Amino acid sequence: MSVSSKSSGITSNRWFKPVVVTAGALVVALILVLVAQWLRTLQPVQQFLTDYPGHSAIPEGSPTGFPAWLGWQHFLNMFFIVLIIRSGWQVRTTTRPAANWTRNNKGLIKTKNPPTKISLDLWFHLTLDALWVLNGIIFIVLLFATGQWLRIVPTNWDVFPNAISAGLQYASLNWPVENGWNNYNSLQLLTYFITVFIAAPLAIITGIRMSGAWPKKAAINKFYPIELARKIHFPVMIYFVAFVIVHVTLVLATGALRNLNHMYASNDDNTSWWGFGIFAASIVFTAAAWFLARPLFLRPIASLMGKVSR
Repeated sequence: MSVSSKSSGITSNRWFKPVVVTAGALVVALILVLVAQWLRTLQPVQQFLTDYPGHSAIPEGSPTGFPAWLGWQHFLNMFFIVLIIRSGWQVRTTTRPAANWTRNNKGLIKTKNPPTKISLDLWFHLTLDALWVLNGIIFIVLLFATGQWLRIVPTNWDVFPNAISAGLQYASLNWPVENGWNNYNSLQLLTYFITVFIAAPLAIITGIRMSGAWPKKAAINKFYPIELARKIHFPVMIYFVAFVIVHVTLVLATGALRNLNHMYASNDDNTSWWGFGIFAASIVFTAAAWFLARPLFLRPIASLMGKVSR
């Protein structure tokens, strides 16, 4: 067998599984749409959609619109999450790191035992984690201080049947009416609640357990082993990837200009291009950071906090 035929076989094998998975996902999605559309022809389901249109009543005192601080928080959260996912994947898949980093034990953080050498990828991942957590703390404080929490925390039991209704409407491709400036539909509300108050804390708790900062002889290690943290941490990362993909898709598919103005320009205008322009600039900035996040540029920054070596 020639070298070219061997390489061709390897390439085809490499693409076989992704192609099969993609085709299978499309078939499942098509079946889901057809079933949802059939269900909507049934009288009991139609009555259910009438009783539960997909959104709960706005809680009393709930703020209207999005303040400017929320736009900045949204951008920073997106920026950090994208780079955290990238660096986390590199940590998981890189077998021979291009460089290593050892913390300077003479700075603000001092430990009795000598610092552990870690890969430069892991240093970048942990640094991004710390910045993301700091941004998250500021977000939570402002969320409750301004009443914005009322928009993403369930306050009535009817949020659950309304979420099912919204999900059925999405699946049938007859999507619920969007008015995110005033009120999220119930499926959005539950998704944002899970992301902010469940997925994010799980990512933090498991990430800390996996880091070198966690005490190796802590009594809780018997009940919370590092293997358990790893089993939770990776699926949480997959959840964030799926959330970002679906979130961006729906933002662009349900009135892109208006939705982007909501979050990036703090207005309810569906004709202005300000929100789109700011969003586009944020994408360019994030993409630049993605490509610049390599040893050549990370080494000088990492050396300010410790020793970089091969």
